[in-house]
Amino acid sequence: MRRVVVLLALLLAFSGAGTAHAAGYRYWSFWENDGATWAYATQGPALARPADGTVNGFRFAVSADSQDAAKPRETPDFEAVCGATPAKSGSKRIAVVVDPGTAADAPAGEQPPPPLAACARVAAEATSADALAAVAKPLRYNGDALLCGISGYPKSGCGEQIAADGPTPTASRATGALQEPKADDAGGPPTLGILAGAAAVLTLTTAALWQARRRRA
Repeated sequence: MRRVVVLLALLLAFSGAGTAHAAGYRYWSFWENDGATWAYATQGPALARPADGTVNGFRFAVSADSQDAAKPRETPDFEAVCGATPAKSGSKRIAVVVDPGTAADAPAGEQPPPPLAACARVAAEATSADALAAVAKPLRYNGDALLCGISGYPKSGCGEQIAADGPTPTASRATGALQEPKADDAGGPPTLGILAGAAAVLTLTTAALWQARRRRA
């Protein structure tokens, strides 16, 4: 009977594994625009040094990874934002679009402010972070230089996980992008491995119970 109890415990462990994970992260994502569509930036705003005429975008949302990240909902061209700002020697103009997202993505007790599209005139060597600071202060960063708040939104928090059912994203050390966990070694999703293990334990448990009843008879 002791063996039966152990097998039943294993069955419960298999069946309960992987059912409550984080669905994503709440954070500001950084985007670049080619004049027609938004593309997820390959480097952070503190490293990117856009040329005059560039359109940068920032979007606040809950996302699992860069492929799942919500884009800014408006796609204005450079002239629409900076057409009234003349070029000036020794500086450059960057169109900055800030989309605080929807109420569904907002932290508890907060409401997203209106979207912003503004022209930043900054020094020729300025970064995208410098351009953002020129039009959307105050900015808030954490100790790892992660952008946490734009124009005071949100008031607190920084890239926190949002608990829900689903796979847990992991951070890539190389790029900092959020990535989904890989499938198991068998080539299928991790859930299939869990179900297979549970089925095996169930079979062993059934056999053990049959043997125990046979001995008592």
